[in-house]
Amino acid sequence: MSTPGAHGAQSEGGAVPGPRQGVLLPPPEKAAAAPESEEVGDELKDAYWMQWDGEAARTNVWRILGRLPGISRRVLGLAYRADARAAVTVVVCQIASSLMSALGLLASVRVLSALFTQGATSERIHHALPSLALVAGLMAAQGVLDFGVARGQAALTPKVRRAVEQEFLRLNCHVRLEAVDDAAFADEANKANDRGLYYMRQSVPQMIQLAHAVLGLIGAAGVLAVLHPLLLPLLVLSVIPQGYAAVRSARAQFLSHSRYSTLQRRIRLLTWLLLDRNSAAEVRSSTAQRALLEEHERFARRIEAEDARLGRQEANVALWGRAVGGLAVGATYAVLGWMTASGWLPLAAGGGAFLAIRSSRGTLVSVVLAMHQVYEHALWIDDLERHLERCRALQPHRTGRRLADGVKTITVTDVHYTYPEAGRAALRGVSMTLAAGSTVAFVGTNGSGKTTMAKLLAGLYVPSEGSIRWDGVEVREVDAESIQAQVAMVLQDPVAWPLSALANVTIGAGSITEADPQRALAAVTESGADRVIAGLPRQWATPLSKRFKHGQELSGGNWAKVAVARGLYQDAAVLLLDEPTASMDARAEHAVYEAVLHGERGERRRDRITILISHRLSSVTSCDMIYVFRDGRIIESGTHQDLMIHTVDGQPGEYHEMFTLQASAYQAAAAPGEGDG
Repeated sequence: MSTPGAHGAQSEGGAVPGPRQGVLLPPPEKAAAAPESEEVGDELKDAYWMQWDGEAARTNVWRILGRLPGISRRVLGLAYRADARAAVTVVVCQIASSLMSALGLLASVRVLSALFTQGATSERIHHALPSLALVAGLMAAQGVLDFGVARGQAALTPKVRRAVEQEFLRLNCHVRLEAVDDAAFADEANKANDRGLYYMRQSVPQMIQLAHAVLGLIGAAGVLAVLHPLLLPLLVLSVIPQGYAAVRSARAQFLSHSRYSTLQRRIRLLTWLLLDRNSAAEVRSSTAQRALLEEHERFARRIEAEDARLGRQEANVALWGRAVGGLAVGATYAVLGWMTASGWLPLAAGGGAFLAIRSSRGTLVSVVLAMHQVYEHALWIDDLERHLERCRALQPHRTGRRLADGVKTITVTDVHYTYPEAGRAALRGVSMTLAAGSTVAFVGTNGSGKTTMAKLLAGLYVPSEGSIRWDGVEVREVDAESIQAQVAMVLQDPVAWPLSALANVTIGAGSITEADPQRALAAVTESGADRVIAGLPRQWATPLSKRFKHGQELSGGNWAKVAVARGLYQDAAVLLLDEPTASMDARAEHAVYEAVLHGERGERRRDRITILISHRLSSVTSCDMIYVFRDGRIIESGTHQDLMIHTVDGQPGEYHEMFTLQASAYQAAAAPGEGDG
């Protein structure tokens, strides 16, 4: 029997049928648990850690060589800024070590010359002893210099890591809030932190490794040029097959790593489902362990096959490289023997050339691998440096002038604000005056602009148009952070700091290791967090995180009390509460508002402006002024009594409607239902 509206061919190969207009067809009996393509994992959205994987294997050698000088200058500059003395020590010792190696090779030629000369064996050994002593001395000197390189690197690498990481964190934690609100910026920061910082920290040892291999190759080539100019073409002939095999092998490894990472992304999803705390209960209640483990094993076998494929490919390349390289080396040694036999090259020089050519072949492999790594990792460092430049351009405005402590009046005049890349303004022509000692409420529907206005008052945003003045001082004329320091913000979803209970209170004033004991006690008492902290195993010293031994987790309502205490402890000129009691029960919420709005003894703070943002209008009835926001504008303002009698074209205003609606809902909930006795 046909179904109306169901058209099109039936699905093939067990694939899940595509969507049909208005009708859902039954699924097949068997189908993939998640989308799959020929390259399993490619159907996932590209993750930031995949961006440059295998890039060195996809470009040409000349491009890599072209970028190496610039990369070297950048890494050396970074090292020099971190520790100039250690950087110079590493460079000088590395060059000197390579020079000792080349001189040692030349001294070895002199040893061979002495041993292969005419005369009695004892005489030849006697003549070779000075050269042997020189070889030993050069080797010892090289060992000391290599020790200097190792010590310099040991001093340099941690300093580079600390300097770069501190700069990254300092710039990122101070960028303007609108930048952090941008999801693209957050992704860029995560990529820079995860990859850019890691490879920046590895850049110094990688560059040292590359320099060591390159200088060793140059030293061997220099020795051959000294022995006989024709030996240089022989060196090239002997290392070309080995170098080609090394490039092929390096590219195979890098591309395989890219495929491996793609597969690993899928297997990570399954591992996360099996281990994550949030999914643990449902995994067990639905007995999904077997199905997830089977899917995990399927991808693990794909990874196993990829590893085996890479091993076979590397073995094939190595076989080719050794076979062709063996022929090239054989031809090289044959020419070397012919040159020695025909008198073009002394026997001792031929022996030295043999040693130089043999060592160069292994050094070339190290050069190729190091070049690929340095190039690919430099791409991540480029991303990091671009992000840091962007962060420098997004720092809060600084004028060198600080706002005076305390405030008597904040005047907001015709303020407009539009979020970056937003289609419409979040605030449009908002004006108000806030006086010390007053309590003010911002109310309105979600997206009406009340939270945006609060963040402008807190100095987190700067108005697009209009002005905000603190006792006549325009906010653009002072450092943004001096404004932020005078506003205590308590948010609906406060940060659950993985710190001690005391640090969770004092961090509101910018400290996690020092406290004013009486101020802290007063803050937690006013917010109702005193009972929460008193009930903890170690009270103030209890870690509020299960990441620590004996750590405790708080409920949402208790976290809200701690957050309110945090804002009170800051003792700021402006206390801004943005739905802080949403997760509290009614009694706790009432107690907090009574303490915050009226003070512990029923006396308001005459030196503080208190701003309350709330959807529960019962909590704002005692405020001195209520501003009603809609579509980025203030449409009503006044006391609760004023707004309840305010009309628009003979009809009750918006505040009256919202308050009446909430009140009727509470009354209906409290009224007994039918049949209740």
